[in-house]
Amino acid sequence: MNVTAPTVRTSPLLLDRHRSTLIVVDVQHAFARAVPGFDALVSRATILVRAARILDVPVIVTEQYPRGLGDTVAPLLEHLDGVERLAKTVFSAARADGFALAAERDQVVVCGVEAHVCVNQTVCDLAAAGRQVHVVADAVASRTAADREAGLEKMRRTGALRSSVEMAAFEWLQAAGGDDFKAIQELVK
Repeated sequence: MNVTAPTVRTSPLLLDRHRSTLIVVDVQHAFARAVPGFDALVSRATILVRAARILDVPVIVTEQYPRGLGDTVAPLLEHLDGVERLAKTVFSAARADGFALAAERDQVVVCGVEAHVCVNQTVCDLAAAGRQVHVVADAVASRTAADREAGLEKMRRTGALRSSVEMAAFEWLQAAGGDDFKAIQELVK
């Protein structure tokens, strides 16, 4: 008697590199002085950007009022060749002039600052627009821990899924082996 294993479908809650877009919200110079743990956030966001670039996940970078808050920080910029930075004055990246997501990219991975302002409003708008949103908790920050936690909680209540840098990278990969896996593994060591 032949017994076949049941077909296992991939969960729709797991990230798929062919359905995802990464949005990096306002990781700018002015926040370096104001946000505790900013260097750690930049390090985590950089890993996420590098993983996205390796796996051909589109990246969108926003800058809130760059004339006043400065450009995206250099450690991140080093890995953003060819990625246009979207200047904005609205808090939600989704409402910024020029913001666009490809229709087939229904998953959005979000990191950046500040969790309770621009990240929160971006996530709320994207969730309301029917996108599946993954908030990378170890790559979002605010000036206070209370504001960060309030932002994360509100985003969770919109239906956003809480993720981490490594969760996102390994979900995009889906399996060990090959050059992509080796490159991602090297990033997270």
